[in-house]
Amino acid sequence: MTGDSPRDGGNDGSRPGHSRAREGGSARPIARPSAPRKRGSYEERSSAPETPTRHMPVVRGAARPGAVRLGSTSQGDGQHHAINHPTPLATGHGFPPTTRKKRFSRKRAFRLTRTFVLLFLVIALAWPVGLGLWANSKITHVDALSGAANTPGETSLLAGADIEQGGAQRTDTLMLLHKAENGKQYLVSIPRDTLAEIPGHGTHKINAAYAIGGAPLLVKTMENLTGLTVDHFAVIGFSGVEEVVNAVGTVNLCIDQDVDDERSGLKMTEGCHDVGGEQALAFVRARYFDPTADIGRQQRQQQFVSALMERVSSPDVFLNPFTQVGLAKAGTKALVTDNDTGLIDLASAALVMRAAPTSGGALAIPIEDPNFKTKRSGVAIKVNDKEVRAFFAAIRDGSASVPSKE
Repeated sequence: MTGDSPRDGGNDGSRPGHSRAREGGSARPIARPSAPRKRGSYEERSSAPETPTRHMPVVRGAARPGAVRLGSTSQGDGQHHAINHPTPLATGHGFPPTTRKKRFSRKRAFRLTRTFVLLFLVIALAWPVGLGLWANSKITHVDALSGAANTPGETSLLAGADIEQGGAQRTDTLMLLHKAENGKQYLVSIPRDTLAEIPGHGTHKINAAYAIGGAPLLVKTMENLTGLTVDHFAVIGFSGVEEVVNAVGTVNLCIDQDVDDERSGLKMTEGCHDVGGEQALAFVRARYFDPTADIGRQQRQQQFVSALMERVSSPDVFLNPFTQVGLAKAGTKALVTDNDTGLIDLASAALVMRAAPTSGGALAIPIEDPNFKTKRSGVAIKVNDKEVRAFFAAIRDGSASVPSKE
């Protein structure tokens, strides 16, 4: 027989380890010598022990035999081999599930916190503006300012009157607030019976100006008397005192005797008390129990205006939005201001009033004759025009001082 034996190694030029099948015979595969495995080959990776790497963390727990896992591959013999190293897709972009959840929770908490902070800042900034616009729409505004040339500093005129629908009344209380450029702040009470030149109407008691020509004439009369240009004007109507006081809670009022007045309803013991709206209204109206009659009532009305302005400028009122809303609602009946004056300006004036006693001072205008008899108006207070102008000039410059008590 001719031919090559499998053991001969072959001499027909074929590769070693191969043989040709005999005719009519069968061919047996001869085992191929194993080639050295390459470093990093699939077999080496699949048989290597699990070692955590930076980019492909290990999922703990061995795969069940024959189980197909994400990231597995298959060989040509149809058998599936699991890869113990999970792909980034299975673990969430290369991070273990627990770490990703923690990172997500922190990011979400940060975003929610940032959203709440921004929302709070928007509300905090928008609230005063919105409240100011709303409050100004509720307060009655009139064309009160004269348009005269400005004088140094800032001057506010506050008046108290029984404002009734259909007409203006006499102003029982007149107070001038001035903040000089050097920072000094002054409060001056002007007696309602002070004789003054009312433009176009001659000489009258100054409280008649509001009754004759309303806010514009009162402002012009005051500017003519003092030489100061009025920047802000407000009238507090005593008919709305009860609502205003109830809006801010209470005001602190003092009295020098026990009072039980049936006509006004005022019931107070001697001393200072925090009173509500009903008693505050009785306080500014009462006069029959007082032997000084209108003079005593005028002094109590001035005290009330000062107490109310001090209360309005207190932190628990000025910084409380709900109180501000209530005050603005009550102000529809009790407040009349010029077109450019709102709650913020009134609060600023209240701060001047509070600071005046310890700053420039609470002063009284110089009086020439407190019991001057007129022909038509009874007893009035006479002042010297030049002395009054010099007095207010010192206030304007911030050089006025409280006279020493000797």
